[in-house]
Amino acid sequence: MLARQAGPVTNPVPIQVEVWRPILTLVACVLVLVLLVGRWRVHPFLALLAAAWLAGWLTPADRLMQASRREGLPHAVRVVEVASSELGSLCGRVGIVIALASILGVCLLESGAADKVVRRFLAVTGERRAGLALVSGGFVLSLPIFFDTFFMLLIPLARALRLRTGKDYTLYVLAICCAGAVTHSLVAPHPGALAMAEILKVDLGWSVIIGTLCSIPTVAAGWQVARWLNRRYDLPMRETPGLSLADLEAIARRPESELPCLVAALGPVLLPLGLISVASFSAAFVPETARTGWGSTLEWLGHRNVALAIGALWAMRLAFRHTGRDWNRLSRLMGQALETAGVVVLITSAGGAFGMMLKHAGVGEAVQALATSLEANFLVLAWAVAVLMKFAQGSATVSMLTTAGMMAGMAQSGELPYHPMYLFLAIGFGALGISWMNDSGFWVIGRLSGFTERETLATWTVLAFSMSVTGLLLTLLLAAIYPAL
Repeated sequence: MLARQAGPVTNPVPIQVEVWRPILTLVACVLVLVLLVGRWRVHPFLALLAAAWLAGWLTPADRLMQASRREGLPHAVRVVEVASSELGSLCGRVGIVIALASILGVCLLESGAADKVVRRFLAVTGERRAGLALVSGGFVLSLPIFFDTFFMLLIPLARALRLRTGKDYTLYVLAICCAGAVTHSLVAPHPGALAMAEILKVDLGWSVIIGTLCSIPTVAAGWQVARWLNRRYDLPMRETPGLSLADLEAIARRPESELPCLVAALGPVLLPLGLISVASFSAAFVPETARTGWGSTLEWLGHRNVALAIGALWAMRLAFRHTGRDWNRLSRLMGQALETAGVVVLITSAGGAFGMMLKHAGVGEAVQALATSLEANFLVLAWAVAVLMKFAQGSATVSMLTTAGMMAGMAQSGELPYHPMYLFLAIGFGALGISWMNDSGFWVIGRLSGFTERETLATWTVLAFSMSVTGLLLTLLLAAIYPAL
């Protein structure tokens, strides 16, 4: 029988002095960010921008030159330009999505569509099982959808549930997070899992099956942590720009006859999810040569910007129809939604820029060097590197790609005492890791739910790390019981 533990890493690499400069850069930036946001209450956008600039100033000039094509710039100027470029790059990827999701969410609340779904929801499950039903249904819906997009689509349901039940807002928000976070790291067609399967040379279809099955007990454990966090932090539902709490309470008191029908209420959420899902699975599993004219149309409709635009238009129609057909009122509602989205886009993009500046500083390479120098169980090593990479630069996808690239040689060497799929699982669970202020998802969750930075750290960050540890323990157990898979 194959050994149940991985052997030590052979020929450990000695740690060079240069490795510590990026690590010290990371430590300095973390301290500055904690002081600015936590102690002095500086606006997160300004604090993240300052941290990004600090990371750039502490980065050797030759490293930063690789990220900028302009020659002859002073180092301080290059820092500002690279940070601006990275911020703009992420803004281009998430700006439209966040804007459309904000419009969709506000319209679902204003029209009463979210309240209609919640009323039907509670009629079937009852108040006691509302959170469990949300995490169970959300898990299925999250399989093909990016986590940020998934959260933005479902947060109106959490707010409507809180209004209807009068309690457990923390639980409803964390139920959405719990449902979507694990699948983002483990199940193709999510980009990180898709790329990991290719890098580690594991069968893609088999990775989807194993990733989904291993996600279920991890989400179940996360649900128990979410319930504990809800008892410990019974956070209120606060005002957010768009609709006041008084407006939401007035909507919740409407008679059922004034609300949209259930099919119309579900459409703005399920249609975009369906379009994105079909396009994602088609792109991942249907060969490009087999996708003809219909394939390009499907790819266009399933693009998240287009799919969310369709959902937003449907939601706008519902809001227009169920608020007295007042175009001026709907226009004001759109303006408020976009104001909310603008702040979220700025903060999210600044967090991404900070993460990329840490990457340019060489933090990821330093983490790799430190990890390679250690003698450790391969699975624990892969998980730990993924956790550190997530903490260092914020992106779960980047964490997975970097760690998988580092471990690929071990996976393909034939010397592992278990199937390479276990490395896939360890890295995916590690990428859940430590979500904090350089993670764009951290800000999406905190801003759209109305949590403060400290509350988001105490709830979402704890939940994500607990599921990450649970996933590692599950992977180690499976590798010990059934190493050949």
